[in-house]
Amino acid sequence: MKRRTFIGTSAVGAVGMMATTTQAMPANGKTGSALKNNINHSACYWCYGSIPLDDFLQNLNDLGVKAIDLVGPEDFPLLKKHGIHASMCWGAGLGITEGWNDPQYHEALIKSYKEVIPQVAEAGFTNLICFSGNRRGMNDFVGLQNCVEGLQQIIPIAEKHRVVIQMELLNSKVNHKDYMCDHVQWGVELCRRLASDNFKLLYDIYHMQIMEGDIIRNIQDYHQYFGHYHTGGNPGRHEINDTQELFYPAIMKAILETGFTGHVAQEFIPTWDDKIAALKEGITICDV
Repeated sequence: MKRRTFIGTSAVGAVGMMATTTQAMPANGKTGSALKNNINHSACYWCYGSIPLDDFLQNLNDLGVKAIDLVGPEDFPLLKKHGIHASMCWGAGLGITEGWNDPQYHEALIKSYKEVIPQVAEAGFTNLICFSGNRRGMNDFVGLQNCVEGLQQIIPIAEKHRVVIQMELLNSKVNHKDYMCDHVQWGVELCRRLASDNFKLLYDIYHMQIMEGDIIRNIQDYHQYFGHYHTGGNPGRHEINDTQELFYPAIMKAILETGFTGHVAQEFIPTWDDKIAALKEGITICDV
């Protein structure tokens, strides 16, 4: 299952693609009430889309997790019902491959973000995702400048409504072939040129492990440009336990040491039959 197939499609239909692997035994993790909450936990709903959103929000409350990622304005009433915060909103834009690096999409993108930014703000939320788009043979420096010129048209609106536009760093090696914003330094340069506190990078640990590794050093060196984090086990984008190569407790401690007060969202695809138990384990691992 790939997240790109989930955007703008039925959650239930997308989850039908989910692969099954050997199930690990659930850990005897903490209950939600025992969370330290030094980390502001969240979870990406697309990974659990086989569970109705109403039920999933109750699951989050049971776990003591007070935020959810990658939901749009149509979901906001249910979030209010359960008292769950939207830590990363979507609903604006044209998807992952058609992004700000290509001027032919600017008009449609600007229109879309102008409509959604006020909706995010009115609901009391802050973060709204965006994407660079694919290269399609375009030089990275040209794409960078195109992103600057397009995003400059919506940054004043984001500033007015106190919404932070966050471009996600994705790998172009395995999951999102040809995606342009696939290295930290390219994204950091974009942040520097836009020079606004209302534009940040969504640092996806799984994706950046594939592209360049050196996760903790990059967090230490560039944390001021990172407004949000996603997790995921590598290889495979499954559970973040000892079945994969990243050691998340150390990564979470590094994030805390930067003074980060935003959210860290679990974005792994569960292989366990009990997906909520898998989520609980991931939250427990990151609750340093």
